[in-house]
Amino acid sequence: MLIPARLAASRLPGKPLAEIGGVPMIVHVLRRAEAAGVGPVAVACGDEAIAEAVRAAGGRAVMTDPALPSGSDRVWAALQILDPVAAHDVVINLQGDLPSLPPAFLRAVLAPLADASVDISTLVAPVGSAEEAAAASVVKAVCAFADGCDVAPALYFSRVAVPGGDGPLWHHVGIYAYRRAALARFVALQPSPLEVREKLEQLRALEAGMRIAVARVDHAPFGVDTPADLARARAELA
Repeated sequence: MLIPARLAASRLPGKPLAEIGGVPMIVHVLRRAEAAGVGPVAVACGDEAIAEAVRAAGGRAVMTDPALPSGSDRVWAALQILDPVAAHDVVINLQGDLPSLPPAFLRAVLAPLADASVDISTLVAPVGSAEEAAAASVVKAVCAFADGCDVAPALYFSRVAVPGGDGPLWHHVGIYAYRRAALARFVALQPSPLEVREKLEQLRALEAGMRIAVARVDHAPFGVDTPADLARARAELA
């Protein structure tokens, strides 16, 4: 499992090192990842200060080019350094701003890969309010679960409330598990038209004909993007 992290966040600069209960946020996320027990964990760092904080906490850190354009690119770069012989054929990309993530979610994201035809797996949770449905910051996944199933194909992702009609809406949780070959293909692709339009990287994979499937969890974990989010995280984890 790899956690990409860099300091140059636009809305909350330096957030991986923002302290929550005296511990840097990236270390909280690292501990959640380790608790999942699904394999080795490392932080793919864009800045030496993050690497120093991770190592001080006993974690594994690897430096990557600060100029890499996305977390997926950072994960792929770190994977080449940490596993050059391709001993691992699946990698989880975990965002570094989910300090209260239930470790069980990291086990759940692997479930769709039991189907050999799935290239990438990710998570969804029920949308619980009209405000959540309307928020452009909440990405909605177009998927439908058969009775008794917790895994479904992902047909599309959007910032608007889709699909139409009666029925549940699904909040996309941005944790991914990639087959190694799928991640290699994905980072080699150019940004796609719908990806650029919606500002959603996962649409690049769908437009290229790659198959994404989702597992459902009971709630969307709380992410830290703004100073107000950080204050909430500090209160909740106090």
